[in-house]
Amino acid sequence: MHSIAIARREILMNASLKPTLLIHGGAGAIPEALDDEDARAIRAALTDALRSGHALLEAGAAALEAVVAAVTVLEDAPWFNAGHGAVYTHDGRHELDAAAMDGATLRAGSVAGLRHVRNPVQLARAVMERSPHVMLAGAGAEDFARVVGVAMVEPAYFDTPKRYQEWRDYLHAAQGPGTASSTNYFGTVGAVALDARGQLAAAT
Repeated sequence: MHSIAIARREILMNASLKPTLLIHGGAGAIPEALDDEDARAIRAALTDALRSGHALLEAGAAALEAVVAAVTVLEDAPWFNAGHGAVYTHDGRHELDAAAMDGATLRAGSVAGLRHVRNPVQLARAVMERSPHVMLAGAGAEDFARVVGVAMVEPAYFDTPKRYQEWRDYLHAAQGPGTASSTNYFGTVGAVALDARGQLAAAT
């Protein structure tokens, strides 16, 4: 088995691999009321994310660069449950999470409970590359963000009218009989890339 693994590694190292990037905008239900204009805007944001990451891969960048770039675009768009446009917590706040994983180094970094970091995925990468930790959360993570120069914003930056109305609707339903539930299940965004050197990376 060891010789097979060595042979496979040599094949990968010598092969001309086609850089590949896959993304998703969240594992959730597509609203029936989604109009054509919104659908076009969502597709455009997904296309922008793909182009951003794939351009880096085509230029020879590492897979990690591509997935962080792609997720950053998705975090900046108002259509996805990540960054600007993320869903509210029950008490009407945003608490954001992210993670990055690098197959080349077998390292990972993650963050949780962020309220002021514009692009959590960039801080997750910084945790991986510029700290001895695998995860930072809350105020400590935001202190680290300031130290490493990750962009900070006021919490209101993450608000969107659509998410605010969803939160209000949920609270209204919760006041009725029984337990409030929603069929609009939300998952956050994600990206995985293979670079020309055969290395994988993922971010979410």
